[in-house]
Amino acid sequence: MPSASFSRRRALRAASGATAAALCTTLLAACGSGDSSSDAGASDGKPVTLTFWAWSKGTKEVVDAFNASHPNIKVTFEEIPSGVAGGYAKITNAVKAGNAPDVFNVEYAQLPDFVSQGAVQNIGKLVGTDLKAKYLPQAVELTTLGGATWALPLDASPQAFYYRKDLFDKAGLTPPKTWQEFRTAAQKLKQAQPDARIATFFPDDPVTLEAMAWQADAHWFTGVGDTWNVDVNGGRTKQAAEYWQQLIAEDLVRVQPSFSQQWTASLQKGETAGYLGASWGGGVLKSTLPDAAGKWAVAPVPTWDGNAASGMVGGTTFAVSKDSRKARAAVEFATWATTTPEGIKARIASGTSSAYPAAPALVPVAKEAFKADFYGGQDIYAVYADAAKSIKPNWQWGPAMGATNTSLKDSFGKLTQGGTVQGALDAAQQATLGELKNRGLKVQQ
Repeated sequence: MPSASFSRRRALRAASGATAAALCTTLLAACGSGDSSSDAGASDGKPVTLTFWAWSKGTKEVVDAFNASHPNIKVTFEEIPSGVAGGYAKITNAVKAGNAPDVFNVEYAQLPDFVSQGAVQNIGKLVGTDLKAKYLPQAVELTTLGGATWALPLDASPQAFYYRKDLFDKAGLTPPKTWQEFRTAAQKLKQAQPDARIATFFPDDPVTLEAMAWQADAHWFTGVGDTWNVDVNGGRTKQAAEYWQQLIAEDLVRVQPSFSQQWTASLQKGETAGYLGASWGGGVLKSTLPDAAGKWAVAPVPTWDGNAASGMVGGTTFAVSKDSRKARAAVEFATWATTTPEGIKARIASGTSSAYPAAPALVPVAKEAFKADFYGGQDIYAVYADAAKSIKPNWQWGPAMGATNTSLKDSFGKLTQGGTVQGALDAAQQATLGELKNRGLKVQQ
């Protein structure tokens, strides 16, 4: 009988193959034209200078460590805003202008969009099976489109729930294991401490809702032949939408922009007692709330049935821009940054990042490098590791997530003015279908 891991990998490959067909047939001629990556790089012994744009915490330290240990490759780093804050627009404009960096970070959700626009190179010739085997299978699937390799995974970002131990203790609460228990805990917290809420809905960033839909085994995008099936607003996503709508309607969660001064202040004042985030959120809280050391802990994200299950909130890759003539050096840099103890240690030791490596063998390195005093010495990477194992297979991102997310954010901005979560999803469904049709793609609703 096949092992569970074998069956899971087979399911992942099957889903990826279907989506690959749709992507390959309708998006990009490069899918069928072989590898487009350049062989230029450090292998000839000549010095190479790479330009690199990114926003991830700890990136500067990674670049410094790489430059110190690689005399034949120099990486020139430019920090840009995160994608949601305008970084993707900057990269897209640079690609159009012909002055894009050699390599840049792009989240899994946006990679198909960059591929469909012809903004990144197929680096398959430079990425062997031995290298792919070092990464979490789900991460490899998300960077493999149309049978081609378009990026290297930096991290996985399984869901996690961060909570204030003291506020939970005061209200007599323990970390909820199910979403029903989460709602009950939210009610008890509000009753015990009327100014406190259990978590926040971020109207400017739909990734939390998307991860919850992923966790519920929804499938927003599926490729069948040369056609994209789009189901942003149906199936199991409705369950997540109704759930969040109830929390918002009953004033059990705050509605505040992500990582805003408003959100930070509510955490500092103890007015928000929890944060539904991802593995990288551990570093965010630590650097955002230095005076709260010892008060926070991390627990598995709640699930619908109490059994471990996770989506991903974000997650980042290294992609090589289409016009770079230094792909070999770029892949060498990305490989070092994502698969070596030195690369992971440099990122995590900065104290600002708690990234969960896409290469599972390096989790002990990350755990040792991250000082967990903020969490009272808790082994937070043990929580992340269990969550990573439970990431639901077969999730695929669509080729126009920019349009999908823009529509969601526009509608979420009206939640306090009579808008609804389901209404936002309905609008995003139509906006996505419209964008795909505008790009000449075959779609099925």
